[in-house]
Amino acid sequence: MQTLSEIRELLERAGHPPKKALGQNFLTDHNMIRKLVDDAGVAENERVLEIGPGTGALSIELLERGVKLIACELDAALAQVLRETLGEQYPDRFDLIEGDCLQRKRVINPEIVDAVGSEPFKLVANLPYHAATPLMLALMTKHPNCTGMFVTIQHEVVQRFGAQSGTKEYGTISVIAQQLGSVGTIAKLPPGCFWPQPGVASAMMRWVRQPDHTNDPDWWVSFAEITQQLFQSRRKQLAGVVNKLCTSQIDWPDGIAPTDRIDALSPDRVQALCRAIHEICYTQ
Repeated sequence: MQTLSEIRELLERAGHPPKKALGQNFLTDHNMIRKLVDDAGVAENERVLEIGPGTGALSIELLERGVKLIACELDAALAQVLRETLGEQYPDRFDLIEGDCLQRKRVINPEIVDAVGSEPFKLVANLPYHAATPLMLALMTKHPNCTGMFVTIQHEVVQRFGAQSGTKEYGTISVIAQQLGSVGTIAKLPPGCFWPQPGVASAMMRWVRQPDHTNDPDWWVSFAEITQQLFQSRRKQLAGVVNKLCTSQIDWPDGIAPTDRIDALSPDRVQALCRAIHEICYTQ
């Protein structure tokens, strides 16, 4: 596993210090790297996606456990270093994609989609914080072969993914994540686990897809879109919000009143409402 001095040497080889604009805060705590990979439960020959490998500290831990690693790196200089190091050391199990992980918001880079194929895979990564939420939502809603995500992101984003109804953190990403899978916190990370130290608190998050939520991807995309529209008016009564989405009257699901607000509904109730809206407004 890479030491801090080795990370510095690789950055010198790349020709630049850590780039703040790319969210380059390198996870250097070996115990935490092992903890993340242990929690992911990766197996030999399992397909794993890593976004933002940087100098390859986490990549090495994954490759040493025998996975088939697909890594996507935006920094061209670091991508070249990775090709010259991990690419030569693990030619049969390390596939590097140079570029942005997102083609556009919530649309995964097609090179990643092609590399992953239709086989099941896990996301294991110290994610660039600016790309974390749209990337994870895209994988949740549009790529059912992503069976789980084990990532380091901002602590406040972890809280939003796992938030309960009626709290200020509760919103679109809470509902989507909890309806499609289970959310948990692996560990909270102090800034000293990174170099350079980030200005925000970080945490390791686990998300595991529910096995029965791998079918009908078109529905989950619609569900995410409707949920986002509903939460744009989170403080208003549902009757007015739904009337703006539908020209016809919906059949209100049991347990939901037109006077309710969306942020008071549990994730399963939100999904029931989305289905009612979808049946009237999206299928006619």
